[in-house]
Formats: sequence, structure tokens, C-alpha cells
Amino acid sequence: MIQSLHSFDLKDKRILIRVDFNVPLDNGRVTDDFRLQASLPTIQHCLQQGAAVVLMSHLGRPKGKVDEKLSLIPVGETLADMLEMPIKFSEDCISEDARNTSLGISPGEIHLLENLRFYDGETLNDPQFAMILAKHGEVFINEAFGTAHRAHASNVGVVDHFKQTGIGFLMEQELKYLKESFDHPLRPITLILGGAKIESKLSLIRRFLNKADTIIIGGGMSFTFLKAQGREVGGSLINEKMLFTATQILNEAKHQKVKLVLPFDFVCAKDAKSQPDAVYSRRELPEDLMGLDIGPKSIENFKDIIFSSKTIVWNGPMGVFEQEPYAAGTKAIAEKLVEATTSGQTTVVGGGDTAAAIRAYGYHHDVTHVSTGGGASLELLSGETLPAFSALESK
Repeated sequence: MIQSLHSFDLKDKRILIRVDFNVPLDNGRVTDDFRLQASLPTIQHCLQQGAAVVLMSHLGRPKGKVDEKLSLIPVGETLADMLEMPIKFSEDCISEDARNTSLGISPGEIHLLENLRFYDGETLNDPQFAMILAKHGEVFINEAFGTAHRAHASNVGVVDHFKQTGIGFLMEQELKYLKESFDHPLRPITLILGGAKIESKLSLIRRFLNKADTIIIGGGMSFTFLKAQGREVGGSLINEKMLFTATQILNEAKHQKVKLVLPFDFVCAKDAKSQPDAVYSRRELPEDLMGLDIGPKSIENFKDIIFSSKTIVWNGPMGVFEQEPYAAGTKAIAEKLVEATTSGQTTVVGGGDTAAAIRAYGYHHDVTHVSTGGGASLELLSGETLPAFSALESK
């Protein structure tokens, strides 16, 4: 059984926390602090309980080499500003100096280690690397949901070197809303999918064919399903290799009596950099134009389905939301989820682009749960067992 943070007496202990500080940087400045904000409750709880805190994280993909552009220094500076306190920083995660700094910090202090992925041992889950990392703390807490689907040294390998291991408040929330809430969900359940890649969401679709009452498919992936139905999709992008799979899913939805809903209309243009040409019905998409967002009739239909649901899971934007002319569908879904949450419905937003979109609109505090993970949230929602949780369960 995985232990929660409240299970431990933290006073005068050194707590090694695997956090997910893999945040976007621009000229050495953090441009999105969502993951930092999400880690604060766990860090602050440990400090308040009289513990010393050692934080470790990766940033980007330096592939085992030191890359100054991927240093965690600016992340540490941002975190220090958030907490309004100084933070000790080590320019290496496994050096003797770094270990000595961890051993020397007092209760109420924080020590941040440099980017774990400056060493290949992190992604290779090297036992020696994991053993040295473990020397930084007496209690291990995993709070890095974004890497929970990876078997790395800092979230799996270190576990064997601790008698006391558990998860922080963020990981508890992720488990609660992406896994446990679907053991006995409130119905009707609606799954909203978007984005372009069907293949990345196949496991999720197949699981929810056995769980959902309605599956809405928007975004770029909807054109492959429309093509599988025998419809012409104009110049819209489709995945030829996934047509047979899309046909199978459509047939399975009928067999399972799951309502699979596709858009009625689309905002079309020659490409995403062009201004919209017009809104076209899915029956009359021009050959020289591509669908770049769902249209107004689709928006109203999807909003009606959300209104009649008790549990809604959303993963994937409805269009090319990064371009303002093609953001209306994604924003409308976000706004409707906020309204649904206010009405007492459970609304769960998957990570990646969907989380980025809802944060951009300022609604991330107005839905039930926004996941900090991309691939991890997809895998957990799909019912898969994640290595980070398996390692903790085996203790």
C-alpha cells in the first residue's frame, strides 16, 4: 500500500522529494510555473512539520551531458521567490559536495539538486546512481507525476534504499481523479478527446468504450474517423494508417452502445497561418481547405452533452488553439467545464496541451482537477500501471 505524506513523522528528518520541475524556460526565465505551484503544498507541509527538504528534478533532455541552458538554477530562483525564502543549490546532483550540503541543512531549509538528466544513470535507472541519490534523504516522497510512467533512478531506483517511502499531495490528487474516481464513477460519463494523434490515445479510447456513456472526438483526429465513415474531408489531415483502427473503434462503440460523437461543422482555411475562410458542414468540406477548429453547431452540441453528464474527462484541444482564429472550440469547452464544475459535476482535464490551454484561459482553478502529467495522465486514465506507483506499492 502506498503511504501518503500524512503517514510520516517528519520532524527533524531530511525528506528527499522527487518533484517535476520540467518547466518551460525563455532566456533563463520560467514562463509557466504551473508545476512549481502544484508542488508547493507538499514542500510547505514538510517545512511546517519541522523537516529539511531536498528536491530533485530533471529539466528537458540533455541526454547525459551538462547543458547550461537546462540548468535548474532559474527554477530554484523562481521557487525561492514563491516561498519567500532562500534555497541552497548544488551544481551537481551526486557529488560529495552536494551530499554534504544535504547532510548539513537544518529543519526548515531547502536544498535543490542540479538537473538529474545531466547523468545517463537517471534515465537508465542505474543502481549505483540511484544509491547515491538516496543518500540525500531519510524519507523518500515522490511528487513527480509527469515522470510516473518512466522507470528512472529518481522515482523507481531510489525506492529500494529507503525504509519510509510515499507520495505527496499532488500525486494523491492525480491518483484520486485519474484512477480511483473511475472505480465507482458518477454517471453519465463523457470522454472528450482532441488533438491530432489517434495512436497516442488508443488505450484511453478502448478503456472508455467499456466505461463511458459518450465519447466526443474533436480536433484533428476527428477527420480520420469521418474518413473511416466514408465521408470526404477536403484538405484536412488524416492518418491513413489509422483508418482501419478508426473503423474498428466505430464498430466497437456501436456494439458497446457507447455514443461516439463527431463534429458537425468546422472552421476552415488553407492552413493554420491563414485567416479563416468560412464555417463548413462536415458534408461539404472544400477540397482545397482544411478543418482547423470545430464550428458553432459542434460547440453547442458538445456543450449540451457536457451539461447532461456527471463526470467529464477532457484530453486534447478541439482545434489549433495556439492560433487565435482557431481557439474558439477549445475555449468553449473549457468555459463549459467551468460551468459544469460550479454545478457539482466532476471535471478532469488531462495534461499536455489541454492543461496548457485551460491555464492560458485562466480556468485551471475552476475545474475539479487539472493533471500535471502528459503521457502519465494518458496512461493512468487508460488503466495502465505506472512504474513509479508500482515501485512504491512493492515496499
